[in-house]
Amino acid sequence: MQIIYSTLIKKASIKNTPKQLIVFAVLLLSLFLSSLSFANCKMPEELPTGDLGIIIERMDGSVLIINNSSLSVLCRIEGLGDLSHASAVFSRDARYAFVFGRDGGLTKIDLLKGKISKRVMQSGNSIGGAISQDGQYIAVSNYEPGGVNIFAINDLSLVAQIPAIYGESNMASKTVGLVDAPGNQFVFSLYDGNEIWQVQMDKKTKKPNSDITKYHNAGKAPYDGLISSNGRYYIAGLFGEDGLSLLDLWHPEKGITKILSHYGKGQKKLPVYKMPHLEGWAIAGDNAFLPAVGLHEVLVVDTNTWKEVSRIKVHSQPVFAMASPDDRQIWVNFAFPDNNTLQVIDSETFKIIKQFQPGKGILHMEFTPRSEHVWVSVRDNDEIIIYDTQTLKEIKRLPAKKPSGIFFTSRAHRIGL
Repeated sequence: MQIIYSTLIKKASIKNTPKQLIVFAVLLLSLFLSSLSFANCKMPEELPTGDLGIIIERMDGSVLIINNSSLSVLCRIEGLGDLSHASAVFSRDARYAFVFGRDGGLTKIDLLKGKISKRVMQSGNSIGGAISQDGQYIAVSNYEPGGVNIFAINDLSLVAQIPAIYGESNMASKTVGLVDAPGNQFVFSLYDGNEIWQVQMDKKTKKPNSDITKYHNAGKAPYDGLISSNGRYYIAGLFGEDGLSLLDLWHPEKGITKILSHYGKGQKKLPVYKMPHLEGWAIAGDNAFLPAVGLHEVLVVDTNTWKEVSRIKVHSQPVFAMASPDDRQIWVNFAFPDNNTLQVIDSETFKIIKQFQPGKGILHMEFTPRSEHVWVSVRDNDEIIIYDTQTLKEIKRLPAKKPSGIFFTSRAHRIGL
């Protein structure tokens, strides 16, 4: 912007006619006003939060506040640090977004005012987080120094630190797959410790109960986790062995159950360009659609038995398999070098009904709450593409700086999101 200003001013200083000078003046004024309003994020006085969301601009440490009804960008907020693997959750009233940065930063954004309310550096390297069922606590999962930190939602004051210490040598573990669960609980996995921990927040003391439930021998190197939409099943993907680990939170006394023991990276020496994100599992009806590690397949799993019932051949190595809120479609994106492609699967027939190639670096997809649209981030094109899910046609493109995660405030009312 400064370069444009300087160029116009230099041109205006050259001998010109009054008419030309007026044109230059108008251009300067319009540029100044547009940059000023964008920088200050002047938001509408009356703005419902149910239509809002954010888009992560991973390279610039910024986020866009968007409106998914008007299909528009409202403003950009800068100064959020390293967002190369950022995720976000929302307060129960959908006013605040909490962004988890890779550099250990936790940032609270006021969506109505379009500004940062509070930012704390809570670790050296974090990998995501969750908000409690009662909306009072934010938990952050950390690589360095490991463990989980829990904060009060109002002022981001530290409520508790949970070191992920395991084994006889009291080693500290990276924590991954942190989710919220019914009963005001958090559940997460220890990557180095091969364990799953269950933490219940105490409403009286506003701290975790002292008797944190620890499930040992949860499989080698759990790298990610998810919780089913009804909050019953916590599933951890395993990097060190084939299969996945399942914890039934309705019957935790049963301990850890191994499922899909034939599946995974552990025993198969596959060239894996990017590990599938388990939070991208699609659960539609009685079936789960799972991106297969290292394979050009999506696995279909019966959630009543947790056994494989089918495999769907897809374009390349899938990363996310996302179900539309009406369970009708599964949208799949892929790892490098085939990350320029999207495929849409019919959840009833298991058939691929559409394939797109909108641009390189397709990183994330997010459906509007009632399934009419899906927003797709295309990092290398610096844009967001919005599709109509009924016609499967593109309806709009929005500029964004190296976009990745897209998060709508409807997540505020869903378990595990």
